[in-house]
Amino acid sequence: MSKQQQSADEKAKDFKQPNGPRKTPPPVPPELGRNFQAWPPQQWGSMIWYVILMLGTLWFWQEASHQLTTRTISYSQFKAFVAQGRVAELTINETDITGKVLPKPGPQRQASPVAPAETNAPEAKASKTAEKEKANPATPESYLFRAVRVEDPDLVRDLQKAGVEFSGVRPSFMSQFLWAWVLPIAAMVLLWRFLSRRMGSIGQGIMSFGSSKAKVMADKDTGVTFDDVAGCDEAKYELQEVVTFLKTPDRYKALGAAIPKGILLVGPPGTGKTLLARAVAGEAKVPFFLISGSDFVEMFVGVGAARVRDLFEKAKGQAPCIVFIDELDAVGRQRGVHMGTVNDEREQTLNQLLVGMDGFEANVGVIVLAATNRPEVLDVALLRPGRFDRQIVVDAPDSEGRLAILKLHVRNKPLASEVELRKVAQQTPGFSGADLANLVNEAALLAARHHATQISQKDLEDAVDKVVAGPERKSRRLSEQEKRQVAYHEVGHALAATYSKSADPVHKITIIPHGHAALGYTMQLPTEDRHLMSRSALLDRLRGQLGGRAAEEIVFGEASTGAENDLEHATALARQMVAMYGMSDIVGLAHCAQRQNPFGAGMPDGVLQRDCSEETAREIDQEVKKLLDQTYAEAKTLLRDHRRELDLVAGELLEHETLDGKAFRRLLQEQGPVTSEKTSQLAGTSAGGGG
Repeated sequence: MSKQQQSADEKAKDFKQPNGPRKTPPPVPPELGRNFQAWPPQQWGSMIWYVILMLGTLWFWQEASHQLTTRTISYSQFKAFVAQGRVAELTINETDITGKVLPKPGPQRQASPVAPAETNAPEAKASKTAEKEKANPATPESYLFRAVRVEDPDLVRDLQKAGVEFSGVRPSFMSQFLWAWVLPIAAMVLLWRFLSRRMGSIGQGIMSFGSSKAKVMADKDTGVTFDDVAGCDEAKYELQEVVTFLKTPDRYKALGAAIPKGILLVGPPGTGKTLLARAVAGEAKVPFFLISGSDFVEMFVGVGAARVRDLFEKAKGQAPCIVFIDELDAVGRQRGVHMGTVNDEREQTLNQLLVGMDGFEANVGVIVLAATNRPEVLDVALLRPGRFDRQIVVDAPDSEGRLAILKLHVRNKPLASEVELRKVAQQTPGFSGADLANLVNEAALLAARHHATQISQKDLEDAVDKVVAGPERKSRRLSEQEKRQVAYHEVGHALAATYSKSADPVHKITIIPHGHAALGYTMQLPTEDRHLMSRSALLDRLRGQLGGRAAEEIVFGEASTGAENDLEHATALARQMVAMYGMSDIVGLAHCAQRQNPFGAGMPDGVLQRDCSEETAREIDQEVKKLLDQTYAEAKTLLRDHRRELDLVAGELLEHETLDGKAFRRLLQEQGPVTSEKTSQLAGTSAGGGG
């Protein structure tokens, strides 16, 4: 036996002496191994609660057992039993009287001699009690009773006359102890524990300001894969590299390649940026942290930076994982010299985010994905290599992408056999994935409203109209004169577009009010997605936008307020042609305006910010006015040359309220031979996009 083992045995023997004083357990020697367990510390708090619970249980048992075996009677019944000599084992307490009722006395037993005047009332009560006992045969002949004590000076004298042995009882020590000491102390302890917990939770809430609010999907399955994402094949191809790295990192490490730490998803709202991030985590089967940029910023300076540190610490602990920061522009704006608490908090949060992304090494397994629709406001340091060094554009889908998205959204919905999703995809140019999901849902709601069992093509087309122009306002009644003005206005749009070489074909004309302010609309749908527009095509679009006002002035001799929206769009388009596209000889090629938000604008016109001198701005205004006057005059000339078609189509529109593209072109073809240019426009298909 070694000396170390012998020394350990002696220490253990000395520790286990039965007669000697109890010694403190010695420290666990390392040679005894990990399985050696020292005595656990005494938990006096738990023992005190056990003793209190035991005393309370005993007291309750005593009281409950006594209550269950004792019958409560009235004081008058008790006095009657005393007069009959049927009371024994009587105990008088401060508040009640307990004892035992004996069976009825036999003939051999005689009552004590009392005065007749004194016994008349008790005997009458006793007879009533006897009658009650006869009526209730289930009542036992002897039982324990309890009666509430009342103020009766003659009680002791009556008991002595009846020969009843009685005794007094003091309250039990257990009851006095529990009521006077245990229960008040327990109530104070419970109150103290409640208040301490509330104060602790408040303190914990204050100290938890710096904890991250990221939602963690710890099951490593977001429920979304690349099969659930469509319309952005290029973005999926770029992100597939991230999935491959998370699954097989050794493949990249062997070549010395470093996967990007940060990937920025840029695109308009509703194009599926968050869905793509979830799909990456779902494909790689790794934890997914989801947080918004606004969750970092608080009114206290330093809280956002603490949350960034906490987020990256949690991410490192669960690597490999994906951290997705939505709306990055809320915290990643360009740093400036503006003063203020909010600005200081945002800048400190951004600084900590920059340092945090530099804090973990490449290929550590933490990949930061972020999304924004305002990349122009992000800080330059955030976009440098080593941080968000890869930007993936998630733009609005093209026709094939919209078709794939529609197929995803209708795969669990019953469709009629005549449904053509490709036609719907062609009718919705510019729609994002969220818009298409809303369109399919609206079609399902319309079908359910009509008690249909399947979604038809008409439901989908009505849903397109509802999303583009708003719901029908059948309650809005127009006078006959207003209907004529709206009809000629919309037909003016349609004819000006039809007789223009590069304009989009007309898909639908209606004079039914829709949405908030539209009394009617003309829908033109392109036959294919366009990415470039020539100057002649833009002039044709201007001519079509001003055709409604031109028709009103030709037919009624004056214009109305119905052309307000047309003038707004036409002015914005003409200003872009002059200030941004270099399509003016006076202004030249100078780029004199900046688009405020190229991805976030809800309309193609967007919001422009002037970037030129006052003199140039004056020239731009003159050129815009000149361009609008020129196209307006051309629209009026075109409609005067086709006045017969204008009256014919307006009459049909007043009768049917809605004309589709086929009916509109059939009416024009019935007017006789036309030029080759006109025939090429009339032969255009009614397929297309939307809005």
